Amino acid sequence: MNKRPNMAIEVVEAPEPKLIEWRDRYRAATPGQIVHDSLHRRAGWTESHLVVVDGEEVGYGSIAVAGPWCGRPTVFEFFLAPASRWRAFELFEAYLAASGARFFEVQTSSTLLTVMLHVYGREISSEKIVFEEAAATTLPAHGAKLRRETSEAADRECSLQRQGGSEWALDLDGVQIGRGGIMFHYNVPYADIYMEVTEGSRRRGYGAFFVQELKRIAHEMDAIPCARCSPGHVASRRTLQKAGFVPCGHILLATVASTPASVEG
Repeated sequence: MNKRPNMAIEVVEAPEPKLIEWRDRYRAATPGQIVHDSLHRRAGWTESHLVVVDGEEVGYGSIAVAGPWCGRPTVFEFFLAPASRWRAFELFEAYLAASGARFFEVQTSSTLLTVMLHVYGREISSEKIVFEEAAATTLPAHGAKLRRETSEAADRECSLQRQGGSEWALDLDGVQIGRGGIMFHYNVPYADIYMEVTEGSRRRGYGAFFVQELKRIAHEMDAIPCARCSPGHVASRRTLQKAGFVPCGHILLATVASTPASVEG
């Protein structure tokens, strides 16, 4: 886009075919797991708009409006074609005004929206740390064994449909000491690992072994394992790192400043 004065900016409702096109571009430009990728597949949970300049589509944005975001319209995706980013702040202000967004929930791998959050956001905090796989591990089982709780066929269907997940238990001497699984509510080929070990079995290596084995199972299903945990949950952070995960980003929360003018000077 060539720099020209007095260009007309419009923010219009995004029809599904156009949204799919723009989200494909967004996915291609965003590394790793996109935590909120599945929100668009939940009817009524999101509202999306195209950003149009002089009649040309240059990007899109999406807000979450249902589920945990009911009554809290929250911008979680905003993407512009690279040639239009010289006007990023002006275009984002127009998007904010049209969408009615009052909150941010931003994954920091989405670099453009992360910049917008730090300019237009207030009361910024981290809800989750996002982890990616960095190494394979060979941690000992210490007698623990995994037990499948969902069928292999059901797991494959969840992977194909990008919803639901594979559920597992961890047993020791015939007694269940943990539950966990692999969730597929994410962009292909990523899957999110979660687990919990009972209080009496913690700090003995079972949690890290459980994560290691869930990672292995994810790979067997042609998925790339990822994970998240709360920033203040030190034990979870250490367990994920011991099992070969490394931190790669945050999910940041913020309120939208009342007006664009409030962030000037």
